[in-house]
Amino acid sequence: METRSFHNVSSSSLQIAVKEFQEIFATGGSSTGSKQRDCTCGKRLATGAVALQRMTVKKAYARAGVDVDLGNRLKRGIQSLVRQTHGPQVLGKIGGFGGLFRANFPGMREPVLVSSVDGVGTKLKVAFAMNKHDTVGVDLVNHCVDDIAVLGARPLFFLDYIGCERLEPRVFQELLRGLSRACRIAGCALLGGETAQMPGMYRKSEYDLAGCIVGVVDRTKIIDGSKIKPGDVVLGLASNGLHTNGYSLARKILFEKMRLKPGSPLPGSSMTVGQELLRVHKNYQPLLEEVPDSVIKGLAHITGGGLIDNLPRILPSNCDAIIDTKSWRVPTIFQILQKNGNVDAQEMYQVFNMGIGMVAVVGERNARRAMSILKAKRIGRIDPGSGKTVLKS
Repeated sequence: METRSFHNVSSSSLQIAVKEFQEIFATGGSSTGSKQRDCTCGKRLATGAVALQRMTVKKAYARAGVDVDLGNRLKRGIQSLVRQTHGPQVLGKIGGFGGLFRANFPGMREPVLVSSVDGVGTKLKVAFAMNKHDTVGVDLVNHCVDDIAVLGARPLFFLDYIGCERLEPRVFQELLRGLSRACRIAGCALLGGETAQMPGMYRKSEYDLAGCIVGVVDRTKIIDGSKIKPGDVVLGLASNGLHTNGYSLARKILFEKMRLKPGSPLPGSSMTVGQELLRVHKNYQPLLEEVPDSVIKGLAHITGGGLIDNLPRILPSNCDAIIDTKSWRVPTIFQILQKNGNVDAQEMYQVFNMGIGMVAVVGERNARRAMSILKAKRIGRIDPGSGKTVLKS
């Protein structure tokens, strides 16, 4: 006889089913033996069997690994978190097929939409190991905000994607709390998202996280680097650790080569390894917005590719960015990674941000004022060249 598993059927449904069958059997076990009673009992047994069969058929998808009912309950539970990010420009109800956003930009003569999409990468592996999921959502939003901020854009709305092996309510709630908090701080509506349960695609208790952002900038205020020229000054804004890049190499060095654990003290630091690696990606947009128009000529978000690959993305073809690597103190975590991983210095500046999360290029006459507003350091200059980053030590 086949033994049917009910482990994916909700406990409340099971309790109801068991109670009903207990009542049926209790009635059917009467000693009256009357034909009418037997008939009634048989009908009730048949009805109960059909009800249980329907219940188990409904849950077949859950037994396959996709619990639709759980997904719906969780989505209903996060509506308040989503609604907290909405302003008057968000139209329609939560849970529709598409998010509605009223395009009204007073004060802009020629509004231009700016979009970007990104993920958190293998920083998620650290979140899994630490069983802490309320910061990676903040990382995702802030990373995307910074990507459009370099063009002078302010964020309008954000869409998220969570793909997982199986939905875990606590993890899902933590992720959404992080996304919601970051969107509120950024003044950005969490307009919609997709949550996909895909058993067989992900390892148990693991998930992937990605997001898309849309912002707006007046066309005359787009920052694209085209006005950068020799003699300009390169300013560096401090990062908050690794941000969201270089984690595959960092994990290999720290966990495999150095044999540290997420809970191990980080050498030369008061933090554990896991705490250091989960430090949140900074949102630079509010600070950049304080700088007067036309002061900043170019902005580079220092993500994957580091200073070496990201600065050339904004340089004219006849300019080089000369970076003095002694002009700021490289944070301890990068020193540990370089020393213990035996990583070449040039590669370190191509993989990691090395303590500089955002770069601004300004004219010499505006350098002091921009440094004060941005709390930035002067880390280099623009020279005639061919559109590359040159490291000087």
